Amino acid sequence: MKIGCPTEIKPQEFRVGMTPNAAQEAVAHGHDVVIQAGAGKGAGFEDADYTAAGAEIVDTAEEIFATADMIVKVKEPQAVERKMLREGQLLFTYLHLAPDPDQTHDLLESGCTAIAYETVTDDRGGLPLLAPMSEVAGRLAPQVGAWTLQKANGGRGVLMGGVPGVGPARVLVIGGGVVGTHAAKIAAGMGADVTVLDRSLPRLRYLDDVFGNQFRTGYSSAGLLAEHLGQADMVIGAVLIPGAEAPKLVRRAQFADMKPGSVLVDVAIDQGGCFETSKATTHADPIYDVDGIMHYCVANMPGAVARTSTIALGNATMPFMLALADKGWKQACADDEHLLNGLNVHAGQLTYYAVGKALGIDVVSPQLVVKG
Repeated sequence: MKIGCPTEIKPQEFRVGMTPNAAQEAVAHGHDVVIQAGAGKGAGFEDADYTAAGAEIVDTAEEIFATADMIVKVKEPQAVERKMLREGQLLFTYLHLAPDPDQTHDLLESGCTAIAYETVTDDRGGLPLLAPMSEVAGRLAPQVGAWTLQKANGGRGVLMGGVPGVGPARVLVIGGGVVGTHAAKIAAGMGADVTVLDRSLPRLRYLDDVFGNQFRTGYSSAGLLAEHLGQADMVIGAVLIPGAEAPKLVRRAQFADMKPGSVLVDVAIDQGGCFETSKATTHADPIYDVDGIMHYCVANMPGAVARTSTIALGNATMPFMLALADKGWKQACADDEHLLNGLNVHAGQLTYYAVGKALGIDVVSPQLVVKG
């Protein structure tokens, strides 16, 4: 199979879809790998690293999309990239289709087969290709939130850990999954007073058992959430419904009860955001103010630490990429139900229920597609 990896063109996206190590593995499996010139530079990988791994370097994305059997990326294809996709081509990347009707319709029209990192599952009910970036984003959230809290950036002017005689910032984390756990761990490590809310009692027990009194936990309800919103200096939105649009948990009407200059960090923004007033921002212009409440809603947070993120993502995606290349997507998905769960689009048909529900599009069973 010919595997192509173009340079990411989303603003301030410095990650790359394949590391030189992944390229070397693919070549060792007998595949051809084509990398766009400069694709890895933002993550600290030079073209020479890829050629040493046996990959070919080409100048343009057009060359890659025109010749590759499988396109491996990080972020969802942008409009100009979607025009280059073709029938029968395999796309393997993050998609986040539920809040993005334009991308969904373009992928359907292209006739390509698209497998989304964020809906591939594992035996434990986890999302192994989303988890590495969730870990990174969770660890970044208190860091960028602390920056936003600074008065010069519009925040309350509160130091996360306080100082002797002055209390720490109060941080509320909504969601105790991978993002929420890492966010709470880092925020607590910065000295903040942290509370995590979740609706899974087993998850709350796990957090309590593992982390003890590093941070508090609570069973999420409208009443408890409202109570904590009024006390919080920072709120980190870390909720996820796999493949579906994120629920709106904090409404604009509630801002009146919050502290002026408090900060909302929406890590669920890729799936539409979990705050009513969330809108995607970039690293170049990451924050905005709504009714005196500061919002940080960068849609590719892990791109800020591109080298760490690229290597972590590559470690997770490589086995699946090799399976798709070695067997072809249909056999690979037939052999692995967890990879099959990643199938979102095939030949003009939508194959992921949560996306169809969010966008009002009919869905075909992925099992039927594979058998067909």
